[in-house]
Amino acid sequence: MISLKEAAAYLQTNDNYIILTHQYPDGDTLGSAFGLCKMLQQIGKNARVLYNGQLQDRFAYLANGVSEQSFTKETVISVDVADKALLGELIEYSSRVELCIDHHSIHRQYAKRSYVDPTAAATAEIIYLIGELLGVEYTKDIADCVYTGVATDTGCFKFSNTTLQTHEIAGRMIQSGCDFARINKDMFDTITKAHIAIEQKALETLAYYVDGECAVMYTTKEMCTRCGATDDDIEGLSSVPRKIVGVRVGITIRQKGDDLYKISVRTNGGVNAAEICSIFGGGGHPAAAGCTIDGTLDKVIERLVAAAAVALKNSRD
Repeated sequence: MISLKEAAAYLQTNDNYIILTHQYPDGDTLGSAFGLCKMLQQIGKNARVLYNGQLQDRFAYLANGVSEQSFTKETVISVDVADKALLGELIEYSSRVELCIDHHSIHRQYAKRSYVDPTAAATAEIIYLIGELLGVEYTKDIADCVYTGVATDTGCFKFSNTTLQTHEIAGRMIQSGCDFARINKDMFDTITKAHIAIEQKALETLAYYVDGECAVMYTTKEMCTRCGATDDDIEGLSSVPRKIVGVRVGITIRQKGDDLYKISVRTNGGVNAAEICSIFGGGGHPAAAGCTIDGTLDKVIERLVAAAAVALKNSRD
């Protein structure tokens, strides 16, 4: 493990950087990647961002201000990637990652050097601090990226991982001109008709386990097709089960393949979501984590409920 200053110093030693994000990219990994990319370009480096699949429409603004650059002999960096398995389609780069910048409490070492701070509410907080050490100017385009990262990973500053530093960084980004009102609206207060339709279908699957303390709901590929729902439309469903009074573990299951499911776990009351997901090779944070599981839907639910029961028991011991 290296220090924050050493991470910033390393970013000044090379000229060409590729920045990797994790699979199913969210606001923090994308905000961190594009924010760092713009910072590096500002100090005279070449940099570009690689991500899995296509950039979702609601995140397209994060690429504003990035200069398209082509280069070879690149240095590979990853941001917000707690395990090389989470690189997804970018796994071919896993053995070449020179620097990983992350904030997950469960982090499996894979980079040649890493800076990991689990006290940071988002990796974007760390990117901001690195920018300070690099002496960058926080333009509107950079501010939009950093703000997006901290806002999305704290549920618009509602989650327990939010700290004074989180608010201070958000305030600095507002001072720098970030379009916080639009970002908040787009990230948290805008849904499509397809989202409403798929949420209705998902709620029909909602079931309670472990004396009502665990709630599980799911979406299938067939349901998404019938509702015309994209991955973007499904975003936000993971927060629904946790909102129910008495539920301490909320699990949302999304079918990705014939026997492949993406799992989102959200918890209340001191139950460790990362503990549940780590059993299946995933990870995340104490109150929000994820993983991917192979198997039939019934078997996936059975395994998740068993893991949730253990985590609930551990929270009381």
